[in-house]
Order: sequence, then structure tokens, then C-alpha cells
Amino acid sequence: MLDTAPNPPLWLRNGHADTLFAKLLQPSPPAYRRELLPDSTGQAQVAYDFIDGQDGAPLVVLFHGLEGSSRSHYAAALMHETAKRGWHGVVVHFRSCGGVANRAPVFYHAGDSSEIGFVLHTLQRRYPTVYAAGVSLGGNALAKYLGEAGEAAPVRAAAAVSAPLDLAAAGTRFERGATRLLYTRYFLNTLLPKAQQFLAEHGDMPFQTASALKNCRTLGGFDDLFTAPLHGFADRHDYYRRASCKPYLPFVRRPLLLLNAVNDPFLPPEALPDAAEVSDSVTLLQPPHGGHVGFVGQTAGKLHIRWLPETLLAYFARFEGGQAV
Repeated sequence: MLDTAPNPPLWLRNGHADTLFAKLLQPSPPAYRRELLPDSTGQAQVAYDFIDGQDGAPLVVLFHGLEGSSRSHYAAALMHETAKRGWHGVVVHFRSCGGVANRAPVFYHAGDSSEIGFVLHTLQRRYPTVYAAGVSLGGNALAKYLGEAGEAAPVRAAAAVSAPLDLAAAGTRFERGATRLLYTRYFLNTLLPKAQQFLAEHGDMPFQTASALKNCRTLGGFDDLFTAPLHGFADRHDYYRRASCKPYLPFVRRPLLLLNAVNDPFLPPEALPDAAEVSDSVTLLQPPHGGHVGFVGQTAGKLHIRWLPETLLAYFARFEGGQAV
């Protein structure tokens, strides 16, 4: 297990406080260069927000979390640090995110590893060296893909941050207590309108949930009504079981940093894997503090969110000079 940890002040060593406060430290996003490129279905375009580095430099790909974007605090922070190194960077949006309408007959979800693979192979044709990072939902999908693809994954190394790697365990957190109260409405405020618009545009869907979605109050309910039936799962429990990346971790063959704070309010600590549950290619980093993609640090008394991007890029830099894949 990698031995490094953020150093938040005492009053931020609560998982909820760290998670929420990190957003207040969000830097302005860099000057992205946007390209609209096809998704894996060929029926929609998704936004790729690039920052251009030096010729021959590696590319850092970021897959965002649920309803995230290139403007999310962790995305902006990572891309700024990537630019400082002179590397290329890109935040790849999932369908319907980043202000681009979804025209495909599917949405996005935590187990959509086929989309991850399509994106990485697309980018590998442009850049000789690719590093990939995924945050939360994007981290789960990336880690699942790496387990499925094994040595065929077109990345030199990868990192999954605050991935809800056991979706059933994460689902229990969102059904009750402070996690449900603090975050459920935040996600549903954008998910529900998107889903209702999707159903209005795809009247031939083999399930009818538009009216029920109006009364949806939980993420589990949303997954039962929309995510699961739309993507071929029997229900949310089937979705959580089949989409979780944890069972795939023993089969990862590319270097993967798996970073989860023990006090992440989205995932109970007992769901975190130990070394016996992952392959030798996986490096576990489980600091006691950090919340869910918070990882607020302090330097000379000043709070910042540089610890996460600095940790990821330091991990990737270990593999520079190796053979590109």
C-alpha cells in the first residue's frame, strides 16, 4: 500500500466536511480546446475538452464522476497540474454531460466499460503514451475496463479515485443518513430532467418510467426506474452486482493506483479491498482522510486541493521512460 496522505486541518477530518469544502477551493478551469467526437454507439457526440502540451508529451485522460464535467473541482485542478508539467490533458465527458445533448439510445452508467475502452483506443491513435484517471463513477468504469482488458488496455498506467467499487455497499449509504440528505438531491436535480427528456425523445423504450420518475426521491429509485432497465439489467441490484469493479481487480494487468479515503461518505470502509483482493498491478492508497474526492490539504496554513492531482501525476511519472503501449 502506498504511504502518502493529505494533511487537512482537524475540522476537515470529517468525510462530509472534506467532500463539500473541496468544492469551495475550486480553481477556474483552464482554457480548454473542445472537440465533439463520436461515442461508442456511433449515434451521439460527446465533448472532449483538451489542454495541449509539448510535442511528444504524454496524455492524461480524465473520466469524471456522476454528473461531473471538465469544470468539476477535481478536473480543473488535475488539468492545471498537467499543464504545469507540459503534458497533454483531456477531460472526456459521458453522454449528456458537458452541455452536449445525448442522441444515443442509451445513457451512461458506472459499468460502461465499453465506452471507456472506445475512448482510450481513440486517443491512443493520437498520442503515443496515455495515462488514464477516473473519478467516482468514472473511476469504477475505468477500473472495471482495466480488469476486463488486461494487458490489452491501451494505457501505460491508470488511477481510480474514490471509486464506488462495491456499488451495492455504496447504495446502502445513499439510502439513509447524512449521505442521503446531503447528496441525493444534488444528483437528482440534474439526472431527473435529463432522464425525462431522454424518455420524451425515445418514445419506443420498452419500459415506461416517465411518470414514476417525477416522484423519484433516491438514487436507488432512479437506478431501478431508469438506469437498470435502459441498459439491460434486471433491477438496481443486478446493475450494482454486474457493474461493480471490485470483482475485476484481480485481473488488472496495467499499473493502477486505487485511491479511496477511509472516511469517504459514499462507501463504507469495510468495502475497501486489501492486497489479497487485487492483482500485483494494483497499488492501494487508503488515507484516513479525504472524503469523496475532497483530499483537502494545507501548506503553510493555506488550504488547497493540490494533493490529489500532485499524487496522481507523481504516480504516472514513475512510468515515464518506459515502453509506450
